[in-house]
Amino acid sequence: MLSWWKNLNRAITTVIQGLWVTLRVWKSTYDPNRKTFTEHFEYPELPAQVAPRYRGFHRFDVTTCIGCDQCAKACPVDCIYIGKERVENGKGFRLTHFTIDYTKCMFCALCIEPCPVDCIFMGGTLDLSSYSRDGALVDYSRLPIDVAWGRATLNPTAVAESKAVLRPVHGGPSEQTG
Repeated sequence: MLSWWKNLNRAITTVIQGLWVTLRVWKSTYDPNRKTFTEHFEYPELPAQVAPRYRGFHRFDVTTCIGCDQCAKACPVDCIYIGKERVENGKGFRLTHFTIDYTKCMFCALCIEPCPVDCIFMGGTLDLSSYSRDGALVDYSRLPIDVAWGRATLNPTAVAESKAVLRPVHGGPSEQTG
């Protein structure tokens, strides 16, 4: 009978300790004068600060890509689609499309390591809002060069405008040398 009372006492004190921790954390996070995220960062007018090693939406240099498919092979969720055609008067490939499906991407950065020419990087963009799943399919070969490379922000407007572009913005390094 004594051990039953000890177990009951231990159970009640453990629950009270757990509730005390929860109450203490709730009290520290609840501040009626706390600013909202948009008040603090002035988002979306000004971009929010991200850590230097933040893995956001990709940056891709269309001009240096050789179409080797190493990034697509390394992707564990198969969200990178590369279309290429062989160059007739030389060797190598010309990209017809380089699409990343961000509904599947888990931002693991495994696609960056195997690239032999370092043409794909993780960027600092943290928002690509859209009203449809089609807005999450980004074809980097049809984006303006400044947006794809990361000099300008990757935004839903640029992605929507790139859907109307029929041909890639840049055909690759083989067109420059020929």
